[in-house]
Amino acid sequence: MLRMIQHAGRWFFHRADALFNQVFGDRLNPLYYLGAITYWLLWVVVATGLYLYIFFRTGIEEAYSSVEYLTVQQWWLGGVMRSVHRYASDALVLAMLLHLTRHFVFDNYRSFRWFSWITGVMLIWLTYASGINGYMLPWDKLAQFVVIATAEWFDWLPAFGGTLIRNFIAEGAVNDRLWSLLSFIHIGLPLALLAVLWIHTQRVAGAHTVPPWPIAIGTTVALIALALVRPVTSQGGPADLSAAITTIDLDWFYLPAYALLYRWSPAELWWLIGGGTLLFLAAPWLPPRRRSTAGFHVLVHPDNRIIPVREGEHLLEAALREGMPVPFECRNGGCGMCKGTLLYGSVDYGLYQDSALPAEERATGKLLLCCATPLTDLEIEYVPTGMPGNVPVRVFTARVAKMARLAHDVMQLTLKVQGDQVPSFYAGQYINIFLPDGEKRSFSFATAPHQRDHIELQIRLVPGGRFTTRVFNEMKEGDTLQFEGPLGSFFLREDSSKPIIFVAGATGFAPVKSMVEHAFYTGMKRRMYLYWGARRLHDLYLADLPRQWAREHDNFVFVPVLSEPAPEDRWGGRTGLVHQAILADFPDLSEHQIYACGSVAMVETAHPAFVAHGMSEHDCFSDAFKLAPQLRAKSAEMVRLGGAP
Repeated sequence: MLRMIQHAGRWFFHRADALFNQVFGDRLNPLYYLGAITYWLLWVVVATGLYLYIFFRTGIEEAYSSVEYLTVQQWWLGGVMRSVHRYASDALVLAMLLHLTRHFVFDNYRSFRWFSWITGVMLIWLTYASGINGYMLPWDKLAQFVVIATAEWFDWLPAFGGTLIRNFIAEGAVNDRLWSLLSFIHIGLPLALLAVLWIHTQRVAGAHTVPPWPIAIGTTVALIALALVRPVTSQGGPADLSAAITTIDLDWFYLPAYALLYRWSPAELWWLIGGGTLLFLAAPWLPPRRRSTAGFHVLVHPDNRIIPVREGEHLLEAALREGMPVPFECRNGGCGMCKGTLLYGSVDYGLYQDSALPAEERATGKLLLCCATPLTDLEIEYVPTGMPGNVPVRVFTARVAKMARLAHDVMQLTLKVQGDQVPSFYAGQYINIFLPDGEKRSFSFATAPHQRDHIELQIRLVPGGRFTTRVFNEMKEGDTLQFEGPLGSFFLREDSSKPIIFVAGATGFAPVKSMVEHAFYTGMKRRMYLYWGARRLHDLYLADLPRQWAREHDNFVFVPVLSEPAPEDRWGGRTGLVHQAILADFPDLSEHQIYACGSVAMVETAHPAFVAHGMSEHDCFSDAFKLAPQLRAKSAEMVRLGGAP
């Protein structure tokens, strides 16, 4: 039954989206910005409410007259403000309910989204409570009805037991203190709503809190126009507790339950409201449940990073959570801005507008990151909006100035950029070198950002590798090549005082070299440890350099680790896996930051062990470390384990 309801809801929203796209365009479809519109309407309600509060008098005699002054004598502003306040409040409820419904029918409320769903339900009731309380303040006939009905409804609860009726229904009990209390509540509830809304939004990566300005301006103009065409007025004159209310014009956005209150008993209405609320709160854990998976992992280009995707999570959500600069706008498959390319794996493409992803584009491997969820481990590519620090990605031409073998399978390549314009970059980033057919190969900067006269790369020979074979067998000094950069979000963060543990595997030493030399250049005083893991002694191709750093800098420690030392190595140092050496020295990693770069196999093993020893994901600049064997075979030689910027 639930699946049928959700299927019907998706059908409705999909066709409503298509209709609104024709009217407003796919970039300004208000159905794509329900959350942001809710934010905007709330600020309109707050702004108009503050103006009304300036003139409102909190007293049984003054309340009605002050509202009438605003409505009649100050109609040119106060009357418009009152009407906009009312209509914006109604629109706020409508936007919130549509937003909640959309997430429900698209099944975006289970698994990791449960917290956002629960806080969303809380926001609905805080909004209703604030609005109902607002109807009590003008002290007209409608206010009288709402006060009496609310008191009778709540007095059914054992906690009140009739105290509200005794204190607020009797004519002599209604005094100025009541309006002070109601005004205080009308300020306190919106403040609580704003606090919960902030918490709700923080759990959504890249959440829009302001709609596109044409939508914001258009919404505001529509509210003002409605206020002028049909201004809000008080109902039936001032309240009179000695006379019964027989006819009232209800606000069906805020007061639908009050229509039932005099047809049902208070107990029945409480069962309806309370039971419905509990059902909504429990919805993320009710059947039918999704097929449970441990999630998947995605190799993302051009960042050359591996990111985790949780069960049921869209690729866009995962990328934004990891701080990737993915372009997006509508998040509902309507605008096509988050279009990417599927290089490997299988996805559920989701529901989207054909105009955003035509069939011929999908056939070439395109997908919408905001709609697609992985069915296997993936490899994807997208065009980023920008790189860290807004440093633009540019294409450069460089000359090979020097080549030096650092080991039997490692070549040091020194590049001189044409025009000596070395790109600005962050320590730890990388470049893509173009092959003649347009394919790219990624290599990290081994030089620190302050070294502006050349670029150093450390290239490991990959058997059968097109570019690395050329480097070792054909390339000579004076050759030219093209590259793009800087790329990647794996770089040294300088906003912490925690000690740093660098983990390098094989040529993963290159970006670590860039970061360490940058730290020394800037005078960083944080304690730094470098654990460099390799199989044999000759694989530590620049071991003398970190040993020199250790001699010259008191805050730096170098620990080389060999996994398979040969007898001829005469190795007396640490042996085993590099992460085991780290855990032996640091059984508690909760107070350290970890930067790692190496083969997928190395970091696959290290990550769960680090987590088990207290490593915080916020202090580990690493990605998730589980890849399918096929993906591992296709992945880059070095995987940069960059956390969110």
